[in-house]
Amino acid sequence: MYRIGQEEIDAVARVIRSQKLFKVNDGTLQETANFEKELRERIKTDRAVLMTSGTAALASALIGMGIGPGDEVLVPAYTYIATAMAVIMVGAMPVVTEVDETLSMDPEDIEKKLTPKTKAVIPVHMGGYPCDMDRIMAAAKKHNLFVLEDACQAMGTTYKGKAVGTIGDAGAFSFNAFKILSAGEGGAMVTNNQDIFEKSLIYHDSCAVAYFGNQMENFKTVPFCGSEFRTNEITAAILREQLKRLDGILGDLRKNKKELEKRLAPHIDFAPCNDPEGEGAYTVSLQFETKEKALAFQEAFDGYSVIPAYMGKHVFNDWKAIIEKRGAVHPLMDPFRFEANRGFGFPEDTCTKSLELMAKCVRIDVNPDWTQEDISQFAEKVIAALS
Repeated sequence: MYRIGQEEIDAVARVIRSQKLFKVNDGTLQETANFEKELRERIKTDRAVLMTSGTAALASALIGMGIGPGDEVLVPAYTYIATAMAVIMVGAMPVVTEVDETLSMDPEDIEKKLTPKTKAVIPVHMGGYPCDMDRIMAAAKKHNLFVLEDACQAMGTTYKGKAVGTIGDAGAFSFNAFKILSAGEGGAMVTNNQDIFEKSLIYHDSCAVAYFGNQMENFKTVPFCGSEFRTNEITAAILREQLKRLDGILGDLRKNKKELEKRLAPHIDFAPCNDPEGEGAYTVSLQFETKEKALAFQEAFDGYSVIPAYMGKHVFNDWKAIIEKRGAVHPLMDPFRFEANRGFGFPEDTCTKSLELMAKCVRIDVNPDWTQEDISQFAEKVIAALS
């Protein structure tokens, strides 16, 4: 979260005074419905469902695509474990692909990882850096795969002028405490596909969606047992105010990042980006020749920095529950034990190229509220560590 203040406080008070905290109500505020409308208008998509988390949005979209036991879904080596766990939540298996120099899904590796079981691909716009969606979409179209964009770290990021999350068959956003927009927790599934929307909506709220309001009006899909990821009016009210801040936050992030990179350019190279004008711009990716130099910089730098290769659950080799095939408490509910998923596992040499690339990159944060003096002082610290 970057900016929050009186507007969000007033929004919460507005909902509490209305005494209409449930998302389906007969009040005049309709915070959830209005946030979904405003989000659709902001990113130009037909359908949006606010729910409890980005993980919930990913799983709901996969259900909407008909993904389940016996299916494989391609996910990149560099992403938070939730991307892969969402695949397991629906009974399918995550297959890891390499990332390229941008540290996003390598389109060339998609075809290498395809099997007859592959049904979908999840490109992840990590850190607000857009994936190469032209090539990913072309590969998906060639092999008749669904594309689910994980834009949980990329609210407001665009690729060639189009909002990420709206390019594939569906997209997922996150609004937890570590994201550009935040209500503490929350997520949204977006799509232009009516069938995906209907199934996702039912799955995310199967206890209530058929019984409150007219949420299933004109649906072709009949209700089925799913999960419970329904949100509430307080979360939606906060997010409506947060959404108003998005352009200002992104504008200041992009301005400050350009200024910082200008000062650092004589001293260090930057990792490439698939669309520098559209990126979320809340980190600068320093590109080193070796992992030893990256580690030396991080040790010398007097500030916060991360080397993607060592980010724990953001890297596939630390997804312990997945690697150790612990998909559920009850063995009969464990997707790893399903007959349809027999033979799944990560080979020893999985994505070694990705680990090498991630070890030579250091990401440092950008602050939208920096002054010119702040940028100067921060750049001096980076340059000192580089030397």
